Amino acid sequence: MKLRSLLFVPADRPERFSKAAASGADAVILDLEDSVALAAKDGARDAVAEYLAGPRPCPVFVRINPVDSGMAAADLAAALPGRPDGIMLPKAEGAETVGTLLAMMGAQAVPILPIATETPAAVFELGSYGDVRAALCGLTWGAEDLPAAIGAATAREDDGRYTPPYELVRSLTLFGAHKAGVAAIETVFPALADLDGLARYAARARRDGFTGMMALHPAQVPVINQAFTPTPAEIDHARRVVALFAADPALGVVQLDGRMIDRPHLKQAEAILARLD
Repeated sequence: MKLRSLLFVPADRPERFSKAAASGADAVILDLEDSVALAAKDGARDAVAEYLAGPRPCPVFVRINPVDSGMAAADLAAALPGRPDGIMLPKAEGAETVGTLLAMMGAQAVPILPIATETPAAVFELGSYGDVRAALCGLTWGAEDLPAAIGAATAREDDGRYTPPYELVRSLTLFGAHKAGVAAIETVFPALADLDGLARYAARARRDGFTGMMALHPAQVPVINQAFTPTPAEIDHARRVVALFAADPALGVVQLDGRMIDRPHLKQAEAILARLD
């Protein structure tokens, strides 16, 4: 499943579902958690069940409420009969929380996308997701719940950059995802009108090793897709690197365009070409 862009939609706004699915996002996330007031949860579940029962032009995830919230079972009862493409798991605290969700889903289990940094305990479990990699389709993080949980004033500097604690959390999520061998999904960019800032943010995420990003508005989707799509020049270079090593598998180091190329460069080239599938 290609996951460059994943667009959130409040699950109590079914009139937005089709627009979100037509946005060009690689996946839509119907959100039953933070964006839905408690009094609206039942209606939102009904809307999710109805939407999943029909045809859908792109993969659909459902963000449920936390497994210990007392609401997750009702969320799953509404979502799973429609076979969503994945469940987004908030407040995940490592492999143990994933195991709890798997037990709740039983024979109806679908791939899981944990939000892996929303509690202090979660930060210490980021290396555990490799133990449940077969159940995952990716790993992502958030910069809102954790500051609130520890009483921090903000996760960001005045210029929008993350403060050091949240840069650390971001990095640990990135490495945790790659250790588990699953997609590393960057968190949202909340300044909806700043598309230039979004482009810089998404480019930095891809540079650092993230493979996709979540979106809050349809206007963000094209910018994110472009950022996580290899350019023609990157594709051409990657194909030439792969061809060099394919022609002589015994090669260790070789020159290409005046630069030294070795096995790590081959791995990077193969990763770029894999994104084309």
